[in-house]
Amino acid sequence: MMNFLPTGTPWLPSTDRYSTMPTARCADSGLQLPRIALGLWHNFGDDRPFQTQRDIIRFAFDHGIYHFDIANNYGPPAGSTEENFGRIFAKDLRAHRHELVISTKAGWDMWEGPYGQGGSRNYLLSSLDESLTRMGLDYVDIFYHHRPEGETRLEESMMALRDAVASGKARYVGISSYSAHATIQAQSIMRELGVPLVIHQPSYSMLNRWVEEGEPSLLDTAAEQKMGVIAFSPLAQGMLTDKYLDGIPENSRLGVGKVSREFLTDETLDHIRALNDIAHERGQDLAQMAIAWVLRDQGARTVTTALVGASSVEQLSNSLGALDATDFSDEELQAIDEHAVDSGINQWWGATETRP
Repeated sequence: MMNFLPTGTPWLPSTDRYSTMPTARCADSGLQLPRIALGLWHNFGDDRPFQTQRDIIRFAFDHGIYHFDIANNYGPPAGSTEENFGRIFAKDLRAHRHELVISTKAGWDMWEGPYGQGGSRNYLLSSLDESLTRMGLDYVDIFYHHRPEGETRLEESMMALRDAVASGKARYVGISSYSAHATIQAQSIMRELGVPLVIHQPSYSMLNRWVEEGEPSLLDTAAEQKMGVIAFSPLAQGMLTDKYLDGIPENSRLGVGKVSREFLTDETLDHIRALNDIAHERGQDLAQMAIAWVLRDQGARTVTTALVGASSVEQLSNSLGALDATDFSDEELQAIDEHAVDSGINQWWGATETRP
């Protein structure tokens, strides 16, 4: 149920906000996350109405989404998403800070000069300080190295993460888009430093299955290394929805150039349409099935939480419907596997990182 309050009306979060949202623990750590988290990548910059952003975050918290995922360079412009979240936090969520899991990252381009991106100690810790200032926070719950860099010694990047925790500016630390081999290396360093990585954030969807590949796969590695997995882009940048079944809308991510049109080949579109048919047979729309599939039971390598975006309250409400049917029969999984094939859409590999 979606309630929109008149401007100026005080907002109080729902008292039963934890009654329907399942949670999962990141391995054996104390970090527990909702099975669906809200990512603020595309829809919380200065190009979007502030009140819409506020409505989405309120709705999320009302429905048990207490994890909000950001990065230093989210916008546009870079940094504006953290600033906008900070305004919403100050207005609506400050009294509930102890309930929230707020994460941010550093690794991609943020400012000019040699210390504006990468994995140096200078960049990572300076970025964290600026992120806290923009959001009006004393600490974040998770601080990630956003990508493998390859030029800076891995020990330096990991020591910066260790020091973020030691300083009290981050409660937990993680990595994003690291291969299985690099994850093993990073975790080994962090264990020696006394601050193990608790979470990995890779891209993962029915059209981007790299985390399942290799010996060991990243999913197997995360389980072995006692790390949770939060999967971003489970809808493959919106392609795993009904949005593109009949063409590319002008106001879509592909339509405005945020995602390359080259990703939506005729072959990929045929797979998407077939997956859409399977979803309808399950009583779901394609987006709901795509999220449920990422969260499906894979034993020890099951994904902890799916990180979804939302441009409206209605879209987020629809995504939450994925939780109504996360079980799949063997027959359904076999049918999905025929069309859930890697489609060359993974944009997040570092220049020196290779697939596992």
